[in-house]
Amino acid sequence: MAEKRKFQAIKGTRDLLPPETELWNRVEQTAREVFEGYGFGEIRPPIFEPTELFARAVGLGTDVVSKEMYSFIDNPARALLAAFSEQAFQTYQMYEISEANRYFFVGAVERFVEAIRLSQQQEQLVLDPGAQSETDQLQILIVAHRELDRSPELEKSAKERTLFKQMLSKLDILQFGEKISLRPEATASVCRAYIEHNMHALAQPVKLYYMGPMFRRERPQKGRYRQFYQIGAEVLEALQQGQGGAKDIPKDAAIDAEVIEMVMAFFARLGLESVELDINSIGHNAPNCRPTYVAKLRAELEKVKDKLGPDSQRRIETNPLRVLDSKLESEQAIIATLPRIADCLCDDCAKQYAEVKRQLALRGVAYRENWRLVRGLDYYMRTTFEITAKGLGSQNAVCGGGRYDGLVELLGGQPTKGIGFAIGEDRLILSLQEAGKGAVAQGRDVYIAWMGEGTLATAIRAAQELRAAGLRVELPPVEQKFGKALAQADKIGARFALILGEDEVASGLWTVKTLETGMQEKLEKADMVEFLKKAKSSPRS
Repeated sequence: MAEKRKFQAIKGTRDLLPPETELWNRVEQTAREVFEGYGFGEIRPPIFEPTELFARAVGLGTDVVSKEMYSFIDNPARALLAAFSEQAFQTYQMYEISEANRYFFVGAVERFVEAIRLSQQQEQLVLDPGAQSETDQLQILIVAHRELDRSPELEKSAKERTLFKQMLSKLDILQFGEKISLRPEATASVCRAYIEHNMHALAQPVKLYYMGPMFRRERPQKGRYRQFYQIGAEVLEALQQGQGGAKDIPKDAAIDAEVIEMVMAFFARLGLESVELDINSIGHNAPNCRPTYVAKLRAELEKVKDKLGPDSQRRIETNPLRVLDSKLESEQAIIATLPRIADCLCDDCAKQYAEVKRQLALRGVAYRENWRLVRGLDYYMRTTFEITAKGLGSQNAVCGGGRYDGLVELLGGQPTKGIGFAIGEDRLILSLQEAGKGAVAQGRDVYIAWMGEGTLATAIRAAQELRAAGLRVELPPVEQKFGKALAQADKIGARFALILGEDEVASGLWTVKTLETGMQEKLEKADMVEFLKKAKSSPRS
């Protein structure tokens, strides 16, 4: 008999339960209302994408791609191995091969290889060179097994074991299909969808928002999980003939500022206090801009390399800008002496940054300039921003974003400008709770205490009408005594009890009891519905 196992959520994941999910719903609904007020529409991209999409967009040298993604082979051909049971694999791996099953095993491998060939002919399966080589070698092993019948029995047995071992080795490493990854972020997915669905043909710019789970294999800590949730938005604008260059600076800066204004308005609508906005410009890839700064920064970092930690030492080669983002206390004094990118911006980037600041001032959005603010992903350029909130310790960022002109083109689309942001919803929820803004309505609005078999039909109709009016109603499935009914109503946090006995049904006057105060009122049916609707919209005393 199988041993009983108590299953638990995998490390770095968690269950979101009521009543906390009420807060999550409120946050997400507020995002929808605010973002749609700025002309954004919702997009829901898939949870997994080709690994290459993230490698190309996010960057092979980033920690996200090199260390943190959950990736696997999308392998439809594995279904062809159904002829092998787990027991058969274990048997052959232990070389417990009997006369009865040796031909089953080889026959199944042969059918497997034949199915691969057929799938290739029908263009249902494409093998990379490595998989093709392994398949060819399997075919050679099958032919070699057929020739064993000419060998003496003792020699045949030893050779057969060797052949089976080699077949299992090939089957174990054989991989087909595309390598795919659970999404670590959503900007690349949104850009892929923009290209795939020819959204450049729509009225520009295209404004999209999303919300949902992301996946990174990081060390779990406060507000950070391996399955985490983001709310984000992107503005994408395909370049038309004659667009681009210095003449677009005022428009681009205005779009940047409005996106930042929108996310700040969202936090304000939630009542999140002590929110601070940091901004910076990281220039662009023209030779006279960011590359000049990166070269200067790398040269200065090389001089102090032995004083830096392992991560910063590695980033000197892969992405020197990320050293500026270090949180190690021992590195802060060193970083303070490093060159600043503002001194190396080209004229256009400097003008665009100045215009962003002017546009933010016009919108009444307060900000701090932070020369160390860089984004961790390769596709960012020019405007970058980060929003922090209290209650999260040193890792207090709840939102980060910036401009990424050229990303759509990098992914195979036409030249397109883009800016966006992502909010860490887990951290946002935690910050709201720490600030005392996470209170949610609990329990039910109405508990229907019905007594007497003849009142059940009336109680059911009452529950239906109250629910249609937007109230949360609990209708017990069986009749209860009056005291037990009120105790249950109190236990589930109901605000009101609708008391329905045979006298109430006969008279048409229904009793509504306010459980917090104990006050009771007799109301006609129509008045009762209006009374409870009005009471729902008023806060508890």
